[in-house]
Amino acid sequence: MALPKVNRLKNRHDFQTLFREGNRLKSSHLTLRALRLQTPSGLVPLPTRIGISISTKVSKHAVIRNRIKRQIRAIFRSLLPQITPGWSLVVVVQPQAVTSKCDYQQFLQELEQLLTKAEVINGHS
Repeated sequence: MALPKVNRLKNRHDFQTLFREGNRLKSSHLTLRALRLQTPSGLVPLPTRIGISISTKVSKHAVIRNRIKRQIRAIFRSLLPQITPGWSLVVVVQPQAVTSKCDYQQFLQELEQLLTKAEVINGHS
């Protein structure tokens, strides 16, 4: 099951803006790029949009890359209610994720730590 359409980051320009201007936070297997979207005061904040980037350097096998993307999407679906609206997020998977055989729990723990450090979850606004 995919992320809701309003929560997907798909446009190449949006990815480039995030990589250029977003804050970078690293863990051992993941890198998070986070950028707070500016909304005019008094309006409803924009929904949080999420993208996942995984290079062929991580694995030459599409099956492995797609499995990792599915796991990260599932984690974001479960964390979406806790995420403050108005963020653009990109998760970049590092090659060590495959060599150290990361599983769902490892990704969940690292993503929660990165999102907390970026003040995206746990009531930070």
